[in-house]
Amino acid sequence: MVEASRPLDALNRARDNRVIVELKNGKQFVGSLKAFDIHINVVLENAEEMESGEVKRKLGVVFLRGDTIILISPA
Repeated sequence: MVEASRPLDALNRARDNRVIVELKNGKQFVGSLKAFDIHINVVLENAEEMESGEVKRKLGVVFLRGDTIILISPA
């Protein structure tokens, strides 16, 4: 039987990889996951804001507050 991992373990495996982060307001950001904490505050590098599957703007390093995040997925 495979042991279920904790959510923070899944984020740790995603570190330094590209992820998609979706916020409660519907905005999506794609970037390399550099850091996170127990509140799921995340730091992305080379971040881009996406809209309708297209890059809306390039942002570089961004901090996204954990209580605004509804989804984090491998890009």
